[in-house]
Amino acid sequence: MDGHFQIILTIIIAFVITAILGPVTIPILHKIKAGQSIREEGPKAHQVKAGTPTMGGIMIILAVIITCVTIGHGLNADMGILLLSFVLCGLIGFCDDFIKVVKKRNLGLTALQKLIFQIIIAIIIAVYQAKVSVYGTSVYIPIWKNYIDLGWFYIPFIAFVLVAAVNAVNLTDGLDGLASGCTAIVALFFAIVGNATGCTSPTVFTAAIAGACIGFLLFNHYPAKVFMGDTGSLALGGALATAAVMMNIEMILPLAGGIFVVEVLSVIIQVVSFKTRGKRVFKMAPLHHHFELSGWKETKVVAVFWTITLILCVLSMLIL
Repeated sequence: MDGHFQIILTIIIAFVITAILGPVTIPILHKIKAGQSIREEGPKAHQVKAGTPTMGGIMIILAVIITCVTIGHGLNADMGILLLSFVLCGLIGFCDDFIKVVKKRNLGLTALQKLIFQIIIAIIIAVYQAKVSVYGTSVYIPIWKNYIDLGWFYIPFIAFVLVAAVNAVNLTDGLDGLASGCTAIVALFFAIVGNATGCTSPTVFTAAIAGACIGFLLFNHYPAKVFMGDTGSLALGGALATAAVMMNIEMILPLAGGIFVVEVLSVIIQVVSFKTRGKRVFKMAPLHHHFELSGWKETKVVAVFWTITLILCVLSMLIL
């Protein structure tokens, strides 16, 4: 099957499956009262979103699994690791969502619990990649266009990549369609790179991620009928990180996913500034809320962030 045709077919199948799952999943989420709670300190315009069902990431996870098994002609080791990381990260998010939203316990999983589980997943990925990949513990440096062997530092490096990506996508998931749209663009970029470099499993996997995210936008665009919750955002962050590791392009992820990076940095800057100087740099963090409180419409913030992500992915393609 031609590579480009396979990408298009994979996207279409994942899109259709997600579109079919929406009308089935959303009523179930309503039934179990999986409504989103909105922080009182958040933008006032968001209060109308209270009660909108969350945990919709289940739709994305199911669509990707079905698509990958169908298009990937079964499971090989690479696809197995990609799906394992994706599902396990989603499971962490699901447990957190379920405790907070369904069980009505505000705390959910602790930050330490999430971190430990994420590091365990990262170790599995790192050990597998070091054993199977022809590059071993080497990482590709795009601008230098060469590889550097990290040796024993490879495992903590991969742990950092996964934990950073998972939490970055999670922080970006604050506006209707923002995280799903940005992830779809980055995942499509990864699929194109995977196809060009002969990485079959990551190509199918990331194309499925792109298709499922686009399908999810049918229900997640403004005004959203469903949110992905931590179930979706943690799964998608894990998906992008694992695909980047599989294709040995970890160092390009911060550029292609620049919006995710900026969102995280805005939170870090805000916290550090407030604790050291008693002053806030932004009106609210993450950054998308700052623009909202500056008078931008939610749809404008999302459109601008999507556009920036597209430009960064084109730039990443040129660098690679």
